[in-house]
Amino acid sequence: MANSQYSDQEILDLFKNESTKERGFNVLVRKYQEKIYWHVRRLVIDHDDANDVSQNVFIKVWNNLDKFKENSQLYTWLYRIATNEALTFLTQKKRRDSLPLETEDYDLAEQLAADPYFEGDDLQVRLQKAIASLPEKQRVVFLMRYYDEVKYEDMSAVLDTSVGALKASYHHAAKKIEKYLTES
Repeated sequence: MANSQYSDQEILDLFKNESTKERGFNVLVRKYQEKIYWHVRRLVIDHDDANDVSQNVFIKVWNNLDKFKENSQLYTWLYRIATNEALTFLTQKKRRDSLPLETEDYDLAEQLAADPYFEGDDLQVRLQKAIASLPEKQRVVFLMRYYDEVKYEDMSAVLDTSVGALKASYHHAAKKIEKYLTES
């Protein structure tokens, strides 16, 4: 059976059984690693950083999957961990680089331009700079909605924020990006 053909419940059942625990985890990683990587990558920008953060996500998943209460979907739980790990990484990076935490214009887009794995054209670079200029909460909401097409209800569970506030954040983010792209 291909990894994507396993349901989340089948993966959890494999993980709960001591004799198939490692196999269950491997299936989970293969099913979700690309989605998690790209979610993290859009937040931290740098390929190597995204790999490191993604690896940390799956270490946390391994250490905590037996505590997963199943009161949300598995991918929602994974996105919550990935989002938290990426935001923690960015906060730590700001501290290491001695940037004030209130600096909203910490320029992740500069990393994008220097990233040898980025193959975008000028419009994509401008879009990424516009996204990077957003306040953190708006950036996360925009990325989850625009790129991952996460439903507001699921995003609410991941970010522990009301659906109304998320819709407002997305709207404001989209307007700021539109303004940035038309003025630059």
